[in-house]
Amino acid sequence: MRSRFVRPLIAALALAGLAGCSGTPAPGGSSSATSAPSSSVSPSATPSKPTPTQVPTTLGPEDTTPNPSLPGVTSTPGQGNAELSITVLESADAAPQHYTLVCIDGAPAAESKHPTADAACTALKNNPSLLSHAPVKSDQECTQQFGGPQTAKVTGAVDGREISASFSRTDGCQIALWDAASAIIGSSGGAA
Repeated sequence: MRSRFVRPLIAALALAGLAGCSGTPAPGGSSSATSAPSSSVSPSATPSKPTPTQVPTTLGPEDTTPNPSLPGVTSTPGQGNAELSITVLESADAAPQHYTLVCIDGAPAAESKHPTADAACTALKNNPSLLSHAPVKSDQECTQQFGGPQTAKVTGAVDGREISASFSRTDGCQIALWDAASAIIGSSGGAA
């Protein structure tokens, strides 16, 4: 008889605890009396456009949904002017692939020799800091997965700012940085 009352009581307490963690009131309950009244409109269920401090996604330059796994990259539209030299090694014994990317106002110039020049220039115009990522912190947790032997080096200038960036696919953090800049790197990477 005791378990008939204890089990529903535990279930109710568990639901109340979960509702408290999610920031939403429990069914039939009300919000905490200690919260301050808000004069702003409550957030809607639909995603909003990213703010300049949000981090880009790993899905490509056309998707601006923030991805908090990318360290130190902020999304702020730029002028779209770039002169870059890109070297990609698909493996340690492969011949290097060299690309030249020249963008003027977000469009590729005639001298660009790049497999995805349009996408690369668009990505740089939408987020010129893609190549200025902060180094991964030594205490940052990164998934221990091997994304492939590819490495890339990008040097030059974006919107008048000198760039020197290296990319690899040695762990989850490095893979996320590579994926964010894949249109610029000119290679999607991936284990062979």
